[in-house]
Amino acid sequence: MKKALFAGVAALVISAPLTAATAFTDAADAVKYRQAAFQLIRHNMADINEMIKGEVPFDAKRVQKRADALVMVTTLPWEAFQVAGTEQGGGDAKADIWQNLADFLERGEKLAADASTLQAAAQTGDQNELRKAFGNFARNCKACHDNYKE
Repeated sequence: MKKALFAGVAALVISAPLTAATAFTDAADAVKYRQAAFQLIRHNMADINEMIKGEVPFDAKRVQKRADALVMVTTLPWEAFQVAGTEQGGGDAKADIWQNLADFLERGEKLAADASTLQAAAQTGDQNELRKAFGNFARNCKACHDNYKE
């Protein structure tokens, strides 16, 4: 059952970049999609952060679940920035995104790579490795916000 579920999710993730350009009905739909993707990133990231800070009890299985989710969801928002008209509206996205789209998309790829590193660190069960990987993930996330978010 888990293998079938994983295979289905993997197929979705692999095919998402191929279909995302046509998955949106219009620019407003693409904006909603990217905002929802960022909400998922934020939720999973915040949960890990609270455990690392000791604000909630550390749960290795939950960290792994969140890290696994981040591997998938960090691949989602970027296509939605490439839909015509999305630069016109919605959210906290700065116009600099579309003026520096290659840099922005490269940062998105780095965030996804950092999520994979975080996932690997979670698999070790070593909280120091997890802290280091999470720190790198969070710094990359913040650096993009500093440049591209209002």
